Amino acid sequence: MALSVPGDGSGQRLDQVLARLLSQHSRSRLQNWIREGRVTVSGECVVEPRQKLWAGESIEVAEVPDERAESSAPEDIPLQVVYEDDCLIVLNKPVGLVVHPGNGNWSGTLLNALLHYAPQLDKVPRAGIVHRLDKDTSGLMVVAKTLEAQTDLVRQLQARSVKRCYQALVRGIVEGAGSVDAPIGRHPTLRTSMAVVRTGKPARTHYRVLEPFLACTLIECALETGRTHQIRVHMTSIGHPLVGDPTYGRGASRVPRLVEFPRQALHACRLSLLHPGTGKAMLWRSGLPDDMAALI
Repeated sequence: MALSVPGDGSGQRLDQVLARLLSQHSRSRLQNWIREGRVTVSGECVVEPRQKLWAGESIEVAEVPDERAESSAPEDIPLQVVYEDDCLIVLNKPVGLVVHPGNGNWSGTLLNALLHYAPQLDKVPRAGIVHRLDKDTSGLMVVAKTLEAQTDLVRQLQARSVKRCYQALVRGIVEGAGSVDAPIGRHPTLRTSMAVVRTGKPARTHYRVLEPFLACTLIECALETGRTHQIRVHMTSIGHPLVGDPTYGRGASRVPRLVEFPRQALHACRLSLLHPGTGKAMLWRSGLPDDMAALI
């Protein structure tokens, strides 16, 4: 892709100029392309995003969508779509569906299902997926149908204007509402798990009681941040692990495991955002799945 530094771009950084000229891409994606040697300025490869440019200089960008799951094959996996337009797909992810292909799950994922449902998503990195739910967490997810919509949604997630609420059944009796403000990072010894650690990334979860039961409580959680396993880690850290949680629910509470459940009792029940095309505020809700409804 051939570009030219505009007249008012003199003295600006390379990544700033590219962000203006290629606004459909996020700044972080463009910075990665620069560092990977995909960008030349006046015929010279540049790997420093901060390099200053002069007006009229030529820029060549080898736009290789390496983030795209090119090897992923479309698969006819049923999807529960709750909303769709030219920019977005909002769906209800079922329990047991992995979002991205990875170790042990190279097929049968949400990404494979999306490529079958909307083949044009092969032109969008990660088939338009901008956030994830754990395999055994159910509920609402948004998928971008265009590169422009994906970039907008990623920026909304970074600005925390995408609001996500969850319902969770936790062990013990939770008293009232509260917040957990504790950094989350890799567990110091169990490297496949997360934990509250001093060197972790900032994480904040707000919760309120929906309904108390004999030895557990149905709560609603709202996320300010989106760390891996955030609700599961935060609720465990205050002595209320999720019912059925196989990773964080062992020995973390004095309350006995009176309820047996084959997964963490967690459901993404509400999702709100600003529409990437219109700027209109939009909101979707999802009732509890059958297994959680039967549990309570």
